[in-house]
Amino acid sequence: MYAEVAPPPALAGAVRCLWLAKPEEPKPIVPDGCLDLMVAGERVFVAGPDTTTWHTSQAEGPVVHGIRFRTGHAPRVLGVAADELTNQRVSLAELWGAPGARTAERLVSRPGLLSEVVAERLASARFPASDPALDLMIRRLDHGVTRVATAMAGLAGSERQLRRRFTSAVGYGPATYVRIARLQRAITLAGVHVERGLSALAVEAGYADQAHLTRDCRELTGATPRDFFRSRRPALVGANSGQ
Repeated sequence: MYAEVAPPPALAGAVRCLWLAKPEEPKPIVPDGCLDLMVAGERVFVAGPDTTTWHTSQAEGPVVHGIRFRTGHAPRVLGVAADELTNQRVSLAELWGAPGARTAERLVSRPGLLSEVVAERLASARFPASDPALDLMIRRLDHGVTRVATAMAGLAGSERQLRRRFTSAVGYGPATYVRIARLQRAITLAGVHVERGLSALAVEAGYADQAHLTRDCRELTGATPRDFFRSRRPALVGANSGQ
């Protein structure tokens, strides 16, 4: 079981959602450009931005509570650049020291305090409240822009500065994010257009062709598109989709 709820209005600028999961079996979580603060049994930790699939079997406890940050906004709460957490699971005590250990104790006892903890951190954030240029750049990439230079067009700052700011806020460079955003579009489209084959899905999501989708899917999920999407929508697997 997995469920999401919208964050309180005061957190909406930095938080995408709060969620609750009851893992019954290992489940692959593919890269999505986000970081999560999670309470799993006796563990309270940050799941950094991934470039490969992570399996929920690595989280302990029958119920997992989480809060997912909007892409590029986790550093405002965590107090550390996102690229220091890439492909890592870091305990709150390790991240924040003694205050983190005390906060973890609170959350283990009352996971529902996740929103309160994030609100407290935002009120005393060390990082800028927002970076409008990065927010616009991320929106462009999420909505289908596939060239980094195009996503940067008209934004304040040099290309080098924008790339550095992007990596610090998101956890990896914009070229990697392009691939992750494109896969996420394919996943979304697969859930909407269940009758389409993988070739049509690839083109609509922004891939050059089905072979391009195959390469990215293998590298980001560890599975072929046939196996990956079949686990979600069997109708997507057609006669020519054996890659």
